[in-house]
Amino acid sequence: MQIALELLAPAGNKDIGIAAIDCGADAVYIAGPSFGAREAAGNSFDDIAILADYAHRFGAKVYLTLNTILYDSELEDARRSLFSAYDAGCDAVIVQDLGILKMEIPPIELHASTQCNIRTLDQVRFLESLGFTRVVLARELSLDQIAQIRQGTKCELESFIHGALCVSYSGQCYMSQYLSGRSANRGRCIQACRSRYDLTDMDGNVLVKNKSLLSLKDFSLEKRIGDMARAGVVSFKIEGRLKNISYVKNIVRMYRQEIDALIASEPEKYRHSSYGMVEGGFTPSPSATFSRGYTTYFIDGNRNNAPWSSMDTAKGVGELVGRVGKVALLPDGLSAITVKYDKSFKKKLANGDGLCYVSPSGQVQGVRVETVSGDRVCVKSDRSLREGLLLFRNYNRLFEKELERNMPKRLIGAKVTIECPGGGDMVVNAVLPDGRSATGIICGQVAENREQALRNIVTSFSKTSSIYRFSVEKITGEDVPFISSSSLNALRRELAVKFEPGVKDDDQVPQYIPSVPLERVSMRDIHIPQRRNYLNCSNHLSRELYESLGITPDPAYELEADPRTELMRTKYCLRNELGICPKIKMGVKASPLILVNNGKRMRVDFDCRQCEMSIRPYTKD
Repeated sequence: MQIALELLAPAGNKDIGIAAIDCGADAVYIAGPSFGAREAAGNSFDDIAILADYAHRFGAKVYLTLNTILYDSELEDARRSLFSAYDAGCDAVIVQDLGILKMEIPPIELHASTQCNIRTLDQVRFLESLGFTRVVLARELSLDQIAQIRQGTKCELESFIHGALCVSYSGQCYMSQYLSGRSANRGRCIQACRSRYDLTDMDGNVLVKNKSLLSLKDFSLEKRIGDMARAGVVSFKIEGRLKNISYVKNIVRMYRQEIDALIASEPEKYRHSSYGMVEGGFTPSPSATFSRGYTTYFIDGNRNNAPWSSMDTAKGVGELVGRVGKVALLPDGLSAITVKYDKSFKKKLANGDGLCYVSPSGQVQGVRVETVSGDRVCVKSDRSLREGLLLFRNYNRLFEKELERNMPKRLIGAKVTIECPGGGDMVVNAVLPDGRSATGIICGQVAENREQALRNIVTSFSKTSSIYRFSVEKITGEDVPFISSSSLNALRRELAVKFEPGVKDDDQVPQYIPSVPLERVSMRDIHIPQRRNYLNCSNHLSRELYESLGITPDPAYELEADPRTELMRTKYCLRNELGICPKIKMGVKASPLILVNNGKRMRVDFDCRQCEMSIRPYTKD
C-alpha cells in the first residue's frame, strides 16, 4: 500500500497559508485567537474558515495549533476554541495540554505537539493509547530512533525538517520564564537562547564574553527527505509561524520539489496526500531568505564534528557576498566600498538590496545598496563599515519581486470522457482525483468531417479552467457533433464551476455529538509510561488524568518556580562546541560552568553518559 507523504507549512495568517498551498503544501498549521505557542501569530476563526475552504479545494488540510499549557480559568475558552476550529473546517488540532482529553469536544483529530517532549517510543505509545492519531517528534531524534518508534507504534509520525531550532527539548524550557516571567509554554517566549551571555568556570574565570552561546543554526534536511520517509516520517514540517510570506513561499517550493522527486522515484511506495501539481513560477533559493546558517543537527546520531551554534550572531545574515575592501566616505551618509566577492556568490547585487555585516562588538549592522558598478558598491551606512569585514546580503530585491510576480500555478487534473450517442448530442463527464465529478450536455450537428470535429473537441477540453487542468481520456460514439470552440470552452468553464464547493445553508450544517476523547479508548488499554513524573501540569483536568493513571504530576514551573528545576536540557553541548569536551581534548574534565546574563547566573552541567547539557539557576550550595 502506498504511503501518503505530507508537506506541512506554517501559516502566520490566512494569506500566508493560501500562498503555502499554492506553492505545494499538503497541509498548513495556524493559530486561532489564543492558546497558540506563538502569541504574536493569532488569527480569527473567520480567517481560518476562509483558509480551510481554500485548502480543501486541493484536498489539503488545516491544523489548528492549540499547544500551550492551560490554566483552570482558561479551560472553557479553550474548549470553545476547539468547537470554533471544527466549525471553521479545521482537520485536526495540535495540543500540548492533556487536560483537553477530559473535555467535551467535537469529533476532531488530535495531534500531540512537539511541546509534549516526544522523544521515546514509550512516550509515543502512551500518547497513542490516549487517542492521539499523530505525534510531532522532538527535533533531536536520529533516523535510527525515529525508525525504532515507527516499528513500535501505528500512529502517524510528524517531524520538523526546516527552520529555527529550540536549543532545549521542546516543552521543557523554562529559561524565558526564569529570566523574564514570560513562559515559552504559554506562547510568550523571549527567545532567551538568542540572548548574549558570558561563560565562566566555577572560579569566575571568563572563558567567553558576550556571545549568543545558546543560539543554534537553523535546521535543514533538504537532502534527507528520502531518509526521513524511510525511517517512518509521513508529515514533513517547516517551522516558521512568525516568518513572512516570502520565506514560506520559498521554502515550501523547495521542499515540494524534493518530495515530488522522491515520489517520482518510488511511485509504488509513496504518493501525494493532496491534489494538484505545482507548475512554473519562481525558482526557490533557500539562501535568499532568512537563515542563521544551516545544520542537520542530530539526524545521524552524532555531531559530525560540525558547529551547531550561531553564537557570533543570533540574527539571520543571509547569503555571503564577500569581504569589504576599500571604504571611501561620501556626502549625505553614503559610503563607496570595494567588494571582494566570495567564489560562492554567483548572483549580482542590485540597487535596493539589503546588506549586513557583524561589527567587532558583535552587532549586526544593515546597509542599503544605492548603486552598483562592478565591484564598486555605494551604500547608505552609519559609517561603521571597515575593511576586511564579511559582507552578507539579507534582502534580495529582485528575488523578492520574483516571489511576488511569478507565483507557480497549482492545477488539479480533471479526466474527461465524452460520449456521442447520436443526433448531434454530446455528454461530457469530468472526474477529479478525489472522485468528484461534473457532467454537462451540449448539442450540435453531426459533423461532416469527423476527424476535424474530434480535434476541435480534444483541443477545447485539453485546457485549464480555474484550478483544473482538463485532459480527454476517451471519446465514444460514431456520430461526433460539430460544436463551435466558444461553446466547448464555455462548457469546460461550466464544469470547473461545478467542481467548486457550494455554500452550505444553516440547515445543511452537519450535526455532531461532542465527546470526551478518553471515552473513545478503554482505560485498561492505556500504555503507562515508565517515566512517572510529569512537568507542565497547570490545571485540574490534566492533574486528574495523570492521577487516574497512577502518575504523580509536578505542578507547572509557571505555577511553582522550584529553584531546583532544570531550566533546560539539550543535546547541544557548550564544551563540545568550544572544543573543551573531555571526549575530544585530553586532560579536560566535564566540570560545571556558569552562564551570566544581565547579572543572573545559571549553572551548566554536563551529562557525558547521555551526551546532554543541562542548565539550572545557580546556587552556591
